[in-house]
Amino acid sequence: MGRLTILIKFMEPATVLIISVGAVLVAVTGFAVYTSFGPPSKQLTDPFDEHED
Repeated sequence: MGRLTILIKFMEPATVLIISVGAVLVAVTGFAVYTSFGPPSKQLTDPFDEHED
């Protein structure tokens, strides 16, 4: 067994849940920042600019 498996085995279930939710939150935030300011942002369009009168 790996060290992580042994560590998780002795942790409380609530602690594992909190760490898992925190990791997902950090991953989603990182993806949002990458999408907003990274290379994919070149493909984003402003819908208000497209419909100016």
